[in-house]
Amino acid sequence: MSATRRGRTGAPSVLGALAALTASALALTGCGAAHGHRADGHAGAPGRAHCPRLQRPIATADADWRAVAKALGRTGALREKVVYGISLPRRDLKVTSRGVDIGSSLALNGAADFARYCDGTMLMGDLVLTEDELPKATEALQRAGFEQTALHKHLPDQTPPIWWTHYQAMGDPVTLARKLKAVLEVSGDPVAVPPPTSTKPIELDTAEIDEALGRKGIAEGRTYKFFLGRAETVTAHGHVLPAPIGVDTVIKFQALGEERAAVTGDIVMTAHEVQKVIRVLHEGGFELVELHNHMLDDEPRLFYVHYWGIGDGAELARGLRPALDATNLAPPTPES
Repeated sequence: MSATRRGRTGAPSVLGALAALTASALALTGCGAAHGHRADGHAGAPGRAHCPRLQRPIATADADWRAVAKALGRTGALREKVVYGISLPRRDLKVTSRGVDIGSSLALNGAADFARYCDGTMLMGDLVLTEDELPKATEALQRAGFEQTALHKHLPDQTPPIWWTHYQAMGDPVTLARKLKAVLEVSGDPVAVPPPTSTKPIELDTAEIDEALGRKGIAEGRTYKFFLGRAETVTAHGHVLPAPIGVDTVIKFQALGEERAAVTGDIVMTAHEVQKVIRVLHEGGFELVELHNHMLDDEPRLFYVHYWGIGDGAELARGLRPALDATNLAPPTPES
């Protein structure tokens, strides 16, 4: 999530001049940290000079995001009063991994998360893409002025191959939404197929899973999921990042019948937590899929390990608990 860097082959004198100009600009604005790349064509938000050095997200209401929802053609949900999250499920894709038909809510769900700050609106998220769609999405993201901050896979042995690309931008929220809509139109339509209708209860012992993980999950169709934030404050280029914008550990169980499940997700870690988490996941019989970053200049530096497992749902939860305990998770709330 660093500022976009281009023209790195320029002459040293040019680079020196640019560095001097940048330092002068920061001094004039009174902002000690670099800001994320703006994708709305403006050099900075009006009144940036009075913004604090460390900006916290501003509380909003659903009504504040109606224009964004209209521009994207999708309705989102307000989380913790500061993040307006729009889900981008790829229900049009038929993907299998390790013999499991992957539901969109398990591992084929992209996201667009908006948060308002003093100097503008931050947009962060990821897109779920086939290999044929990936070059088109990259071209569209670059054309929109969005930063791509990560590119990787989430699943083992997947058919067809699926990629996830993370993106970030700062600017006017409606402009960002319109630019993202243009990206979606050329890289697969996440709402092309309506969600399946089902009233059947999930075939998992969710109470036992909750007890094993020490948190209460959320049921969505055949999927039972958890989103767990970290205890410390996480920042990027002078902005405090709330957990719902993507700075969280994710655990998702997809029911397979007879209380068996496939489980996947990612655990967010600082550098000194990585090896212990990998060790306990391996010892617990989980398959390690990816270890990577999602952002470019977060503080503390965060890494994400994706994992995979199949078995009894409660046993899988008990196996994951030591990995969670090895990280600095925020304590459970009454809702989690």
